Amino acid sequence: MADLPQRSSRLRIEPLNKEHDRVAFSCGVPALDRYLQKQAGQDARRYAAAPFVLCEGNAPAVLGYYTLSAIGIDVRDLPDETARKLPRYPEIPATLIGRLAVDRHRRGERLGEFLLMDALYRSLRQAGEIAAAAVVVDAKDDDARRFYEAYDFRIFPDRPDRLFLPMAAVKKLF
Repeated sequence: MADLPQRSSRLRIEPLNKEHDRVAFSCGVPALDRYLQKQAGQDARRYAAAPFVLCEGNAPAVLGYYTLSAIGIDVRDLPDETARKLPRYPEIPATLIGRLAVDRHRRGERLGEFLLMDALYRSLRQAGEIAAAAVVVDAKDDDARRFYEAYDFRIFPDRPDRLFLPMAAVKKLF
């Protein structure tokens, strides 16, 4: 994480709250914009997802966000070499990064990487108290898939849009 954005001391990632300005957020994907603007707060209140937002300094404007939630993975859906290393349960717990987006005006600043590393670190910390064998993501398109693959996420054999990173690999990052 040493070569993440130099302004990291001015950047903060925190749980979404009513003080955050979500209205102007635009990542260029209407579904992701709508989610942050209209649904994320409800999901947080209902414990359906935990949205985290990226802001700069004391400003309330959201520069990016991600969500975390729990998910179960059918072990049969994993590659054989991964499944062999896991307990012989039909399903294992994991953490889902349900959404991850950066405002289009801040692209090229590696803020997506900054958000991803924070999500992985939070997932690892929580895995010590609430078990999770992996972090799972659903890539919206080929660019998103390549982004996650660059951080060693692996594709589920029968779902090219779903990727995972074993928690042991996450632990090595930190």
